[in-house]
Amino acid sequence: MSTLIVTAHPDPASLTLAVAHRLQAALAADAGPVTVADLAAEGFDPRYTAADRQTYRTGTDPAPDVAAEQARLDGAEHLVLVFPVWWWSLPALLKGWLDRVFVNGWAFGVGEDGRIDRRLGRLTVHLVPIAGDDAGVYERHGYEHALRTQLEHGVVDFCGAVRGATAFVHESEHEDPAVRERAVAAAVERVVAAVRG
Repeated sequence: MSTLIVTAHPDPASLTLAVAHRLQAALAADAGPVTVADLAAEGFDPRYTAADRQTYRTGTDPAPDVAAEQARLDGAEHLVLVFPVWWWSLPALLKGWLDRVFVNGWAFGVGEDGRIDRRLGRLTVHLVPIAGDDAGVYERHGYEHALRTQLEHGVVDFCGAVRGATAFVHESEHEDPAVRERAVAAAVERVVAAVRG
């Protein structure tokens, strides 16, 4: 079993990247190969171009950087997205990665009858949103439900992938490091248990 952890944060000292590397270390012990893809450090270009639109429309000829990401995902059984919640959504870098990589011809296909062929049934997707507010704020305003709908239903289900663990790290900006540590430890434990199955 192999796992690809994808992060999108420009600060190499961020909690987001610390959580990704902690997950990598926890999984590497007995869950097979684990790779961290740091999209910011790798310089992935999230801009959706006319060429990307053509690929989406025809299901053919992805750009070389997109084909490389798809190949990396083809080698994984588990995908873990670790990302900060900015403006109640994904960072633009991660959203652009999804827009460009999870396209017609690879993540799904459209038949002549208009039916969707969901192609990622071999991939289990786990989510680790790093959230500044506490769980109560997310519950009261429906933020967790909105993120789950956008990603679990809008991406994972649409592409036929398997829903894995979704483990929010709430209160990531809390002044007490012990509060952050408890949130991180719980999220890491949940995802590791889900990957190990």
